Amino acid sequence: MIRLLAETRGFFTRAEALDAGSRDRDLISAVRSRVLVRFRRGYYTYADLWTCLDEVGEHLLRARAVQHSLGTATALSHVSGAVAHGVAVWGADLSRVHVTRLDGGAGRMEGDVIHHVGTAGGDVPEEIDGLRTFRADRCVVEAATGATAEQALVLFDSFLHLKLGEHSDLRNRFQKMQWWPRTRHLHIPIRMADGKADGPGESRGRWLFRASGLPAPILQYEVLRADGTIVGVSDWAWREYGLLGEFDGRVKYGRLLKPGESAGDAVFREKRREDELREVTGWPMFRLIWSDYDRPVATIDRIRRLIQRAA
Repeated sequence: MIRLLAETRGFFTRAEALDAGSRDRDLISAVRSRVLVRFRRGYYTYADLWTCLDEVGEHLLRARAVQHSLGTATALSHVSGAVAHGVAVWGADLSRVHVTRLDGGAGRMEGDVIHHVGTAGGDVPEEIDGLRTFRADRCVVEAATGATAEQALVLFDSFLHLKLGEHSDLRNRFQKMQWWPRTRHLHIPIRMADGKADGPGESRGRWLFRASGLPAPILQYEVLRADGTIVGVSDWAWREYGLLGEFDGRVKYGRLLKPGESAGDAVFREKRREDELREVTGWPMFRLIWSDYDRPVATIDRIRRLIQRAA
């Protein structure tokens, strides 16, 4: 029974395990032997199910357990609401679940839950895959209030890329919340937000270019052959400089795999695509990886050298 609960709902409770015939010492022994994981007080899952989760998956499971515990008195909000909507939350602290009180309860931090003061107001909570949360535009702006401007741009770009709303929804929500604490820094990432950015790596690149004084690139730039067919699409392009750029995430080539292909096949095909992009445009291309964002000065110096060489 409890295995079935874990596989269908993601977790089971101590009370459910006791009802199924387990004893507390059985649960303690199973946790010590790493058969079970107790991921919050009174909530368990099987270790083989837990190890399949990434950080976002763990947060979602905690959110489900929190809602099971708190009932209808709260709705997921802030970063937890953004995660429930599938929005990319690069750099966010996912160690605690954020909820907004619907019953007028006090705001507080309690274990792995942050309770925010407030009510639904004019917003009606909705259900996303069994999770009760607010609208995506509210959640991403709430989450951005506790984030850096760079992290906020990732949130807003992802919101638009997933087509969870329009740019006007972000602007209108920001207008309603502009007097909230820690919202002043959001007007720039709100203006920059663009649904063409395909993931946090591209959004972080956009922020790096802006911070370094480079003009905003064209996103998802199509390179065409003489006959009008598409060679490929570059993540970033500066026509005024004659420069192409792309972000290489760790999982990129896995996404590019075609049926029956190996990772090496995908890498080779991508290399041929890059060569043709350069041949058709006559422009150089640079690639950024995650670690390049950890050394922004060196990365921008490299890009500026490419611009000067092209000029």
